[in-house]
Amino acid sequence: MTVSSSAFDLPDRLAAKRDPALIAVDEQHFALIADSLERSIDDLSHRLDEERKAPGGEGEAALTRDLEIHRLTAQLRLLRRFGLDLCLGRMVSANDPDPVYVGRLGLTDPEGERLLVDWRSPAAEPFFGATYANPMGLVSRRRYRWTRGRISDFWDEVFTPEGFEGNAALDDESAFIASLGSSRSTRMRDVLGTIQADQDAIIRAGSPGALVVDGGPGTGKTVVALHRAAYLLYSDPHLVNHRGDVLVVGPHAGYLAYVDDVLPSLGEEGVQTCTLRDLLVEGAAAAHETDPAIARLKSSADLLRAVEAAVRYYEEPPSRPMTVGTPWADIRLTAAEWAEAFDSADPGIPHNEARDQVWEALLDILVDLFDDGEVPLHLVRRSLVQNEELTRTFAKAWPLLDPAGIVGDLWSVPAYLKLCAPWLPHADFELLQRTDARAWTVSDLPFLDAARQRIGDPAAARRNRRREAAIASAQEEMARVIDHLIEADDSELQVMKMLRGQDFQNTLVDEAALPNADPDLLAGPFAHIIVDEAQELTDAEWQMLLSRNPTRSFTVVGDRAQARHGFTESWQRRLERVGLTEITMASLSINYRTPEEVMAEAEPVIRAALPDANVPLSIRSSGLPVIHGSVADLGSIVERWLEAHAEGIGSLISAAGPGGTASAVVPPSPRIRSLTPELSKGLEFDLVVLVDPESFGGGIEGAVDRYVAMTRATQQLVILTS
Repeated sequence: MTVSSSAFDLPDRLAAKRDPALIAVDEQHFALIADSLERSIDDLSHRLDEERKAPGGEGEAALTRDLEIHRLTAQLRLLRRFGLDLCLGRMVSANDPDPVYVGRLGLTDPEGERLLVDWRSPAAEPFFGATYANPMGLVSRRRYRWTRGRISDFWDEVFTPEGFEGNAALDDESAFIASLGSSRSTRMRDVLGTIQADQDAIIRAGSPGALVVDGGPGTGKTVVALHRAAYLLYSDPHLVNHRGDVLVVGPHAGYLAYVDDVLPSLGEEGVQTCTLRDLLVEGAAAAHETDPAIARLKSSADLLRAVEAAVRYYEEPPSRPMTVGTPWADIRLTAAEWAEAFDSADPGIPHNEARDQVWEALLDILVDLFDDGEVPLHLVRRSLVQNEELTRTFAKAWPLLDPAGIVGDLWSVPAYLKLCAPWLPHADFELLQRTDARAWTVSDLPFLDAARQRIGDPAAARRNRRREAAIASAQEEMARVIDHLIEADDSELQVMKMLRGQDFQNTLVDEAALPNADPDLLAGPFAHIIVDEAQELTDAEWQMLLSRNPTRSFTVVGDRAQARHGFTESWQRRLERVGLTEITMASLSINYRTPEEVMAEAEPVIRAALPDANVPLSIRSSGLPVIHGSVADLGSIVERWLEAHAEGIGSLISAAGPGGTASAVVPPSPRIRSLTPELSKGLEFDLVVLVDPESFGGGIEGAVDRYVAMTRATQQLVILTS
């Protein structure tokens, strides 16, 4: 990958920046990086081939090998994807005149000399964190803009008079502000090289407890959240050796598609991303709750207690003694002994998995009570297992349960709900009942999840029994083979007898090849969870995430002013109520995305409903006024914008979204999307057209929807009314 031509491809308007005094040092350094990259790619390719050819092994060894293959593959893909543009920029400190180059990952030459420092390392922190008020020891900083693998522009920032030496490529606007004016696409832009000091401080914050990142539209909350995931996987000792222990939760599928490439571009491909719907199979088809009163009831974490009571109802030991017959003698089983067996399950084990433990404990108790010493105990146990009355009584007292069935019964059997939630007023009992027990809504998902956590997979016990039977069958077959080999062994040392050893028998049966269930990658536990648009989560929905994060390590990203159903309390109070205790606040107050022309129009909209809304300060202007017009002009407005802009994307935001009449009158184009306000959250567009914004509704929800929709614009906002 030796550089045969300049890494710089500066346009004629930037001819002054081609001065060798400005770029000669960079050119020499990029040549070294190119040579190192070529060697690194060859080395990684060789190591990956060797790792793939190596024996797979079993258990921990197999997992370690798979993780190493995944790590090498991700690193190789990153090197091949970026090449020289792995380099983000350089910085010069007061103590060392030689520039330090910062990259997406660390890189050294064959002698071990540092060519690039990883952006997440402590050594790179001044590159992102230095400001004129706090230079962090720097005299200058340079950021590059890469286009198709070559530098199309660069910007110098000088913090001291000494920094001007070799750094005269100064502009009226910074690299970051210049990047904000570029056209958007269907995926979030790569912004690593232009992360600002306030964002970087939050990215590098520690992971214990819950870190709340509060900020208005355009402050870079999503950027912070995603880059924080990559940073924690690099720096946090709890996460470094466990790729995949981080979960990122977004508001909707469009958001996940928009940010899909961010973490891979940072070299992290093992992070799980999902919406709350994705945590359950029922989530895909779940409808919105149409009755606000029902949605309010189901938003409470208190009502989730009904799930525990509903399951406990099926874990009650028989209160009467019974006589269990065997071919040799009857065994008297008392209520106390039933209770002893039912109390034997390990704490926290799901109901269906605990069932086997309780059954085995019950058999142990009965075998211990059998007092005929002449009968082999394994025959007694076999007789008990085949006792229909005993198995029928046990199945009724501790049945296998279906999580969906339990929740469905709560919403369709009034007496069952009253038994499990006796504190509810009578009117609420009636409100929660419905004819179709399994007509799932989004509000049901926390209850289904709680039931699944408490009950477990309904088929898990059956799968375990099938697996155990398969292992026993394989061991029995192997025993027959060993017996045959020993009989046929006529050697003097009789070496085949060694196969009777337990270690040999265990080795000869490949349990990894036996049937097993595919793991649920979203089941957890996760060491850290990042929640974007967290202001929308109900108390009940928070429990879905807390159950997957026993360490309570969270990054909570949101804006109280963008909560569609209101958010009058503080973050501290909300999170403490749902179960988080160690809470740290961080705030972003600068709007880097939304032009001041748009914010001037959007701010009064939200303040009319929420006077104390945290409206961020916009620091850029697009020079384009907000356009007001008629819905009748929608088609021509979009058509003219597409003709005038060869790049960029736009969005029509209406109450109806893609199924509305507005989307039918615009020219079909992959660069124009039709969305509802709710589905526009977390996204950004060069052009935003609001269609009849007053139809979004009244009150806080309507105001928030209008505010969110307006602030998606990075260049032009158009508001059309009928």
